[in-house]
Amino acid sequence: MSATTSSPAGLQRCGRCGAELHCAMAAGDAAPCWCTELPPAVPVPSGPTGTGAADAACWCRACLTAHIASLQRPHD
Repeated sequence: MSATTSSPAGLQRCGRCGAELHCAMAAGDAAPCWCTELPPAVPVPSGPTGTGAADAACWCRACLTAHIASLQRPHD
């Protein structure tokens, strides 16, 4: 993920606003990440950096929920 900074505990930076977040998938947690509780709205990073779609960065809860809300609003 080119736009995130990872640490061993799965702490990353939101690719949209830069806020710190915890990604259970990056940490290797057995439980699913919190983002799986939300409707799918953006591609999930799924591989090492430099592999195209995997370069997408995780987003924090605030950015992801705001993006989902914007998708659900009727467009004029």
